[in-house]
Amino acid sequence: MDEFTTELEKRLVLYEKVIQEKKLEGLMTPKTVNTYLTHSRNFVRWCKGNFDPGEKNRIKR
Repeated sequence: MDEFTTELEKRLVLYEKVIQEKKLEGLMTPKTVNTYLTHSRNFVRWCKGNFDPGEKNRIKR
């Protein structure tokens, strides 16, 4: 894993903790938390070359 990806993974972990804290504070609903985490995780996957936005829809066609 290169330096960029390592740093990105570390920051994702921190981001996930912040989002969970906001949920515990009652500032985010579980559905909102799921949306935030899903999209941020997909972004990291995309940066690592493991995700292609919209690709699963191509398979359904």
